[in-house]
Amino acid sequence: MKKAVYQLEPLTCPSCIKKIETTLTKTAGIDSVKVLFNSSKVKTEFDESMIESNNIQETLQKLGYPVLSVKTS
Repeated sequence: MKKAVYQLEPLTCPSCIKKIETTLTKTAGIDSVKVLFNSSKVKTEFDESMIESNNIQETLQKLGYPVLSVKTS
């Protein structure tokens, strides 16, 4: 299991949290998602044999949330 934290541009509304969490939770290979509204970060745990970090980043960008940086562990 791999972990990644995506730093987004500042989130402007609490409904952004629901949109991100709902979409990523339904994505195959992602086990957990937590959006930190105040710091505009998205924490994920995922199975790298099913999905890669850059795929998650692309999904966030398609939702309209530009990713400024990614930290993986």
